Amino acid sequence: MKKQHSFNSNINLQTELIAGVTSFFAISYIIVVNPLILKDAGIPASLSVFATIFSSALGCLLMYFIADAPIIITPGMGVNAFFTYTLVQSMGFTWQQALAVCAVSGLVYLLIAFTPLSKVFASAIPASLKHGITAGIGMFLVVLGLEKAQLIRSGGKQSLLALGDLSSLPVLLALFCLALTLMLYLRKVPGGFVIGIVVTSVLAFLVHLDSRSGSNTSLSLLGSYGKLLFQGDFGGIFTVKFLAAVFSMTMILVFESMGLLQGLLGDSPNFQRAYQASAIAAFCSSFMGTSPTVAAAESASGIESGGRTGVTSLTAGIMFLISLFLIPLLSYVPDAAIAPVIIITGALMMEQIGQIDLTDFSEWFPAFLIVVLIPLTGSISSGLAFGFIAYPFAKFAAGRKSGVSRTMLVLSVLFLLQLISSVLL
Repeated sequence: MKKQHSFNSNINLQTELIAGVTSFFAISYIIVVNPLILKDAGIPASLSVFATIFSSALGCLLMYFIADAPIIITPGMGVNAFFTYTLVQSMGFTWQQALAVCAVSGLVYLLIAFTPLSKVFASAIPASLKHGITAGIGMFLVVLGLEKAQLIRSGGKQSLLALGDLSSLPVLLALFCLALTLMLYLRKVPGGFVIGIVVTSVLAFLVHLDSRSGSNTSLSLLGSYGKLLFQGDFGGIFTVKFLAAVFSMTMILVFESMGLLQGLLGDSPNFQRAYQASAIAAFCSSFMGTSPTVAAAESASGIESGGRTGVTSLTAGIMFLISLFLIPLLSYVPDAAIAPVIIITGALMMEQIGQIDLTDFSEWFPAFLIVVLIPLTGSISSGLAFGFIAYPFAKFAAGRKSGVSRTMLVLSVLFLLQLISSVLL
């Protein structure tokens, strides 16, 4: 994603179509993984798979019509983890209330994207914190994946974590899938994640491994999908807990999306329109029954394949709709097949650490707090709070007040208030 591409020039329709198919296969694992993560929040996986597909298709269409950019939009890995493991399991929201949080956050994101605030935040928020957010969420996903693979478990009184039972069938299958998926990824095999999931699922079926994560999904359930539409519960919208959750989700959406799109598009004039298309998609996704959508980092695979316009995203969107006919196969997918994808995705997100200036401790330490506290506390919002609070403190302590903008100070105070409110609640 570090390469700078010249978009909207020397367009070749066949190349664009191939790029769209390539991007789809690179991110298609989200059709399986997202419903299984949301299942832990209480949303039926047999229905949220439709929300995943339709929100992805809508996001890709918006990217085609509004931005004409080769960006794939899907429910974000990390954002779905925040939805399930922070909003629902940690903060105690129901999934309906969590969808309401997403809707309000999406609205704020929308307002920022269509006003000068997007440029204000882009210039005022330190790049080190943006990279730290992505890396911290990545580390959180790695821990989540290791737990799903049963490679780590609670260490009890002796340690925080301990190694899992390496002789158990689920762990051995997960290790096999991790090795296979990693090899396919490193060899740049198109759809390597999907291949790893399919092969491991077939093996699990052959050895009669119980598929705990599978969902009885079929196209016939499409008629029941309406049960997820517009299910947000806005009853507690004015409570401190709700507003604190909205603030944290908004910060994740605004800055993660900004970082991802800048990395994918570089200095392309399409950036602002792509940012706006992403905001519209994120706002709509909550009403469709899923956690917010963001630009997929896997869009880079399509760009590297020659994708330069929205035809790439349009092609991927059509592929998402075609995938509706394959969803019955989800019932055969075990945790051992999903965990390696989550682990590798998290590791890829952690590459952002390399973009942080590690020689400047006043830049590195606040980002470091975000990276370590998100997985250790199991709360993305807590990690963000400590990082944003620490940044101005570190700069003031180093005698470099000029490095802290007024916008950054305001956000730091808001995060401090959020942290205080979480203690009092």
